[in-house]
Amino acid sequence: MKKKTIITYATMLMLVSGCVEKEEAPKVNPNTQYERVQDYIGEGYFLNQGSENDKIADANKEKIEKEVKAFFLEEYKTEVKVHNLVGNVDGATVYVESEGPLHFYTYAVIPFDGEKVSTNRVFSQEGQVESGIADGLYRIIFDEEFDRLDEYLDKIVAEEEVVGRTVESLENVGGAGYMTPYYFIGSSTIDDEAILPAYELYLSNPQASVKQLREAFNEEKFSADNLRVSIMLFMEEKDAEPSEELFNRITGDIERMDGIPKGTYSVFINDNRVHKESFEGVKDNSLERAYPNEIVRD
Repeated sequence: MKKKTIITYATMLMLVSGCVEKEEAPKVNPNTQYERVQDYIGEGYFLNQGSENDKIADANKEKIEKEVKAFFLEEYKTEVKVHNLVGNVDGATVYVESEGPLHFYTYAVIPFDGEKVSTNRVFSQEGQVESGIADGLYRIIFDEEFDRLDEYLDKIVAEEEVVGRTVESLENVGGAGYMTPYYFIGSSTIDDEAILPAYELYLSNPQASVKQLREAFNEEKFSADNLRVSIMLFMEEKDAEPSEELFNRITGDIERMDGIPKGTYSVFINDNRVHKESFEGVKDNSLERAYPNEIVRD
């Protein structure tokens, strides 16, 4: 498995755009580039020089879906659901969600030959899908601990004036492994010797039970750096600034709370806005505790 270091969604989006850079957007009112996080489902997201290929992707949706599903089944023994096609400079980036007990979001790229969709040329960026599988494995191996984290964040959102991302946005433009509206996780080492035996078992036997995958996990090789959890919350009200009081409460709770997964945690509280073209929520006014000052639970 290859390295996947995630600090913010901006880092992830540099990968999602493939081997290309973002194209220069037209000069418009900055306020129109953002949308309330509760309303954002991925509309307005774009990749470099992808407008024309968006049209080709839409016209060949059925063929692209078939090619991508076959690719994931052959290469990663994983059935996927296709959520979204986004044109890029050379073809389309295809956002998918795994189906089955192992859950993660990822993407593949399919090149175009002029206005034709290439056959048997789907590919994934090096390490991207592998890291997504590792994320899903960590989620089921530390199932009870992640359930505890989920319960805590559900309580925070229910009691405080913060919200998470929409599920639709994760499906349509997420693509960063195991993701929930409130956090995403990621394996960050080049060779994660702890998860590797479980990963190899999954590829050789995708029907392996959770018990078998847990038994394959090499706990002795695990360190907090192997599992990174990025908590990403947004203020509920449109014009609210990120709450320093709540930020301090959450970071303190994550430092002291019993029963959550061992790992390295980043915490972000943003205002209410998401940048439509890039999916980015972190801005200059965001409150964050992230690299190199993350919370380490070991």
